[in-house]
Amino acid sequence: MEPIEKKFANAVKKRRKELRLSQEAFANAAGIHRTYASSIERAKVQVSINIAAQVAHALNLSLSELFARVETDKTKS
Repeated sequence: MEPIEKKFANAVKKRRKELRLSQEAFANAAGIHRTYASSIERAKVQVSINIAAQVAHALNLSLSELFARVETDKTKS
């Protein structure tokens, strides 16, 4: 089973790219530092529920929509 951090990372990165956002623009919209956004996308951190909500908002998704994308992630590490 793939770690949840990797599935979350995949969902975030894929959606950011769908929106054609740079990591910096995404980080600014989420209210987080660009290096932290990079760490999220590389599955190097476990985000709090508050950060997950900020990330979802920056990606124009509800938290439940973001988690649905995490649950359906088929990418292998």
